[in-house]
Amino acid sequence: MSRAVPAASRALDILELFLDEPLLSAADIATRLRLPRTTVHELLSTLVDRRYLVKIQGQPLRYQLAVRVFQLGAAFAQQLDIARESHRVANEVAAACGETVHVAMLEGRDVIYIARVDSIHPVRMVSAVGLRVPAHCTGVGKMLLSDLSPEGFTALYPRSSALQKLTPNSITSTSRLKAEIAKIREQGLAYDDSESNEDVHCVAAGVRDHTGTMVAAMSISVPTLRWNDASRRQLAELVLKGARALSESLGYRSAPAAAAS
Repeated sequence: MSRAVPAASRALDILELFLDEPLLSAADIATRLRLPRTTVHELLSTLVDRRYLVKIQGQPLRYQLAVRVFQLGAAFAQQLDIARESHRVANEVAAACGETVHVAMLEGRDVIYIARVDSIHPVRMVSAVGLRVPAHCTGVGKMLLSDLSPEGFTALYPRSSALQKLTPNSITSTSRLKAEIAKIREQGLAYDDSESNEDVHCVAAGVRDHTGTMVAAMSISVPTLRWNDASRRQLAELVLKGARALSESLGYRSAPAAAAS
């Protein structure tokens, strides 16, 4: 195993503190990292010289991230491939549960599957990479619809619009879909209870990018014979974990938890 360089590790530790707070003083940094102030000042001076940090005018002992960090982030974003990342994380989730994992994106009133990793068991699915399916009939689709503004939702689903029926369980009214979306917003999970395939249930969670926008959704699909309260809970936890991992790979960072008063 290669040896870590302490000075490089400390410099990166300093930069990572700014992920949670936009402004920090040298004293703040020394306290949080438990480093000597002389060491912190030397590292800060180097980071300022290299344009990773900048001193705040009028507050010479306070710092914020500088342009070089933005340039690195932009370079990372340019080479990021959401389909590739989706397939990588979906593989990990599928390996953990042995069930079929999908990642899909919203396009109009449909979802388009961008990644699919099959179950170790034979399962008949209506999905395939590149296939379009009505969003309101799927867990991934309903999850993505839950991130729309009220105006965006109404634009896609006017009150008088007809909803396609894929199975007897499919949602067929805009009012029922709206109620379902409200529930999904509260619980952070969406379910497909045999709405796109009579023999399959699924649970889905949202995937966000570096701006916090929900750009995709991940689901785990299970045949009805293996769907019960225990599997529902276990797979919900797993899909949340997988969606979080994919979001982080796309640059998303959740807000830091508030400190207890």
